[in-house]
Amino acid sequence: MTGRSGGEGKMIRAETVFTLEVAGQAVLMFQALTTQEAKALPREQWIRDDLRDAYSNGAPIWDGKEKLSVRRANPDEAARFSKAITGAEDDSGDLVLVYLVELDA
Repeated sequence: MTGRSGGEGKMIRAETVFTLEVAGQAVLMFQALTTQEAKALPREQWIRDDLRDAYSNGAPIWDGKEKLSVRRANPDEAARFSKAITGAEDDSGDLVLVYLVELDA
């Protein structure tokens, strides 16, 4: 999908949305300019700490040992990402993470 959104919200292209997986399970989505930039995310200490501290259904999302990997989001995931950020955009420039698993409170 290419083109302008005409001010109706930010248009998301599947190739700009990436999915982070823990041991092969899709956990969250985010945007990056390049695949190289996206693949750098799992090496960032803050995301490793966040994943280690987050729980879903009473279980930790990441045990600190399992493999973290990044791939391009499939079209369904990219659509879900786009829907999740519609109306929630801000101008902070911060990385937006959309979790694919339910997080415990």
